Amino acid sequence: MRLLEGVGNAAMGLRVAEIQLVNCGAQPYVLEGYPQVSLRDDRNDPVQAAVQHGWADITSGGPGEDAAPEQVTLAPGQAASVSLVWRNLVTDSTVPAVTARIVEIEPRPGAPRLWLRLGAPVDLGNTGKLGIGPWTAVAR
Repeated sequence: MRLLEGVGNAAMGLRVAEIQLVNCGAQPYVLEGYPQVSLRDDRNDPVQAAVQHGWADITSGGPGEDAAPEQVTLAPGQAASVSLVWRNLVTDSTVPAVTARIVEIEPRPGAPRLWLRLGAPVDLGNTGKLGIGPWTAVAR
């Protein structure tokens, strides 16, 4: 399995990023629901973030926000994606803003955790909130 950084979008402090998981193996790989996601800083130290399913506490009306998780089976060479949503917002000047350059994903329970160094960081400000969507198949 391999992680790739997909397209992102940022406007007025709202950020959306896509992370893709590609099946580089010879057997089908089954995903269902949401991955386990954590963040790390430039020194590979864990970043404290409240990771939630969906985006209700972050924004409304995002793509796939209300999508129900479905089983996704990846044939060799196929990919699935997960959306990350957050706000770059500083709400308390006494709390340092957080930036994560590494996303760590456990694609399914018990699977090895995969790391991806991001070109565009997850700049949470000091809200500490990250919303994730369910796995969805990527059309190729």
